Amino acid sequence: MLSPEPAAPRRAHQTSSVDNRIFLHDVSWRGLEHVLELRGDRAGVRLTYLHGELELTSPSTDHEAIKKTIARLVEAFAEELGLDLNGVGSWTIARSEAERAAEPDECYVMGSVKGRDKPDLAIEVVWTSGGIDKLDVYRGLGVREVWIWQDGAFASSCSSANATSRASRANCCPVWISAWLLVWRLPIAR
Repeated sequence: MLSPEPAAPRRAHQTSSVDNRIFLHDVSWRGLEHVLELRGDRAGVRLTYLHGELELTSPSTDHEAIKKTIARLVEAFAEELGLDLNGVGSWTIARSEAERAAEPDECYVMGSVKGRDKPDLAIEVVWTSGGIDKLDVYRGLGVREVWIWQDGAFASSCSSANATSRASRANCCPVWISAWLLVWRLPIAR
């Protein structure tokens, strides 16, 4: 039921900081709810759940620093354009009927958060590779756009009609195109 995931080796020029992760197998939806109840609103450990597989991640300081830099860039850009963008951090997004749950590194909604059950944009920093397929999780949760930062670059994926694709600029959710272009051109040091 419990299996530690070995950390992927880092290149010599990269730091040795890794995320700490634990994988639980054959976890029922009620088991996931119990984990959420035990954890409460305490920050720190993020979860991803897909069809009975539960990944618990304690992000490294490098992971968190990159996440925060990305968030600041997105928020400054939105402020400059006067966009009604609201950050909701690592919001727990869950759908029992889809057997999926996730807590993105950062996420945002356009307009009011009130009455929303999922963000418009989820941002994930991949610092330690492997684990549950987060794009599959977000697709099943109905999140419109996911940005994944890995190895110093962004990939963007958009969901529509239950399909997720690596996004070209033409098929991204329109509100994010300019922000995506801005952010992927800005290097973020590791």
